[in-house]
Amino acid sequence: MATRTAIATTPLHSGTPPPLLRMRAVCQSTGLSRSQLYRRLRAGEFPQPVRLSKQAIAWASNEIQDWIDARVAERDAEGA
Repeated sequence: MATRTAIATTPLHSGTPPPLLRMRAVCQSTGLSRSQLYRRLRAGEFPQPVRLSKQAIAWASNEIQDWIDARVAERDAEGA
């Protein structure tokens, strides 16, 4: 069963922290596999996760969206 994951963005001025995304949602949003994501993390090329517990991590949705936006901007700059 396929599930759809939407990234909800929260305005910075609202005082509400951005929603957190778990690994599956981040992989679906970015198109990266788990191994690609961890490789980019180690290389400092991807936002650092937030530790939720000893075994659980998540990412701030606004940081993931910023990373995606930067990839699109890089593509557009190369084509200009």
